[in-house]
Amino acid sequence: MPSIGAPEVAIILIIFFLLFGADKLPKLARSMGKAKGEFHAGLNEVASLPDAQETARDLDSGGRTPEQDLAQRAKDAGIDPVGKDVESLKEEIDEAE
Repeated sequence: MPSIGAPEVAIILIIFFLLFGADKLPKLARSMGKAKGEFHAGLNEVASLPDAQETARDLDSGGRTPEQDLAQRAKDAGIDPVGKDVESLKEEIDEAE
């Protein structure tokens, strides 16, 4: 398959100038750039959606974050979770259970 060279690109540009005019080409390019930006933003949004396993885990925990769940487990075990880091809190909960 032959590639597009400089003469072909020049012909395409001349056709664009004839069809759209010199004043409409910047607007066309700007709208194409915005469309590309919106496409990439939507693609990033879809890529950042949680997977099904994470969603199921969140539903099982009642919508709480793992830290909130750990704090609730600590309160249920009679431990005050205020001011403690996650690792030391896990150790205290394991000792209490």
